[in-house]
Amino acid sequence: MIIVMEKNSGQDKIDQVTEKLQARGFLIHLSQGVERTIIGAIGERTQEDMDLFETLPGVDKVVPILQPFKLTSKEFRSEPTVVQVGSRVIGQGNFQIIAGPCAVEGRDKFLEIAGMVKEAGATMLRGGAFKPRTSPYSFQGLELEGLEILAEAREITGLPVVTEIVDPRLVETVAQYTDMLQVGARNMQNFFLLRELGKIDKPVLLKRGPSATVEEWIMAAEYIISSGNPRVVMCERGIRTFEKYTRNTLDLSAIPLIKQLTHLPVLVDPSHGTGKWKLVEPMALAAVGAGGDGLIIEVHQNPSEALSDGPQSLTPENFNRLSRKVKRLIEALREAERDGEDPA
Repeated sequence: MIIVMEKNSGQDKIDQVTEKLQARGFLIHLSQGVERTIIGAIGERTQEDMDLFETLPGVDKVVPILQPFKLTSKEFRSEPTVVQVGSRVIGQGNFQIIAGPCAVEGRDKFLEIAGMVKEAGATMLRGGAFKPRTSPYSFQGLELEGLEILAEAREITGLPVVTEIVDPRLVETVAQYTDMLQVGARNMQNFFLLRELGKIDKPVLLKRGPSATVEEWIMAAEYIISSGNPRVVMCERGIRTFEKYTRNTLDLSAIPLIKQLTHLPVLVDPSHGTGKWKLVEPMALAAVGAGGDGLIIEVHQNPSEALSDGPQSLTPENFNRLSRKVKRLIEALREAERDGEDPA
C-alpha cells in the first residue's frame, strides 16, 4: 500500500508511520518530493492496516496498490524518475544516444570508434566486455581487458560508458570501470543478478527479455528497486514472434505503456530490435516519436568484419546521418508541444 503524507508533514510524523509499519512487518521505501512524502509499504496488508494508518497524524490518505509491481508503479511515484549516468541525465526531456560496437574488440579499434560516435552526436558509449553468446565457440569478449579499454575511452572522450553484466560475482568489478550496468535480454529474469544490482550505487539499464511480457519486465525492475537501487532505466529491444524477416519484433507500444504504468524512463534498441542495419534508422525515429527517452545503437567501423552483430551495426557515416535526423525530430516535437499542437 501507499501512504501519502500531508503537505509539509514533519519528520517526527513520518518516523511514527514508518516505525508502526516496520513493527507490522512491512518493508519501507520512501519517496520524498518537494512538498509531500510518500511511503511505500511492501507486504501483506489487511483492511485493519489501512484503517489504522489513515488515523495517524500527518497521513493524508492510504492507497492500495492493485498492480503486482509496487515501487515501479505510478501510484508510488507520480513524478517521472530521472536517472543520472555520469555527466548525463536520462528522462524528463533529457534524450541520450548511446552508441558503439556490440563488443570491445581491441584497444585501438574501440578508441577510434568511440571518437567517431562522439563526433557524430553520441552522448554515451556502449561496448561489451563480457559477451553471452548462443554458441560457445563465438567471441566471448575481452573481459577485464575490455573493461579497462572502456574506462580509457571514457577518460579520452568524456562520455559515460555502459556495458553488460552477466554474472552476479562480477557486479563490483564491472561497476568499478563503468558508469551504467546493462542487464541483457538473456538475464532479465536472472533474479540473483537483479538482487545484486540492487545493492550497488550505479544505474542499471534493464533490457526486456525476448519472450517477456510487459508485466514480467516491470517485475524485473521491481527486483532491483526493492533491493535498494532506484536508478533503473528500461530498454525495449524487441521480442520474439513468428516473424522471420527481422531478428526480433520491436514493440514500440511498450514505450507509452511503460510510461503509463511506471515512473521509469525508457530507451529503445533498434539494432537488436530489427537485426538489420537498414531498419535501424526508421525504427529509431519511430522510437523518438513514441516518446522514448533515448536510443542505444550499435556502430562499427566495418560491420562486415565485426566479431558480433555486424548485420545490425551502422557505419559511422550512417550513424552520423541518424543522429542528425534524431536531433531535428526532437526539436520539431518540442516546438509542436510549445505551440500547443498534438505532436502525433
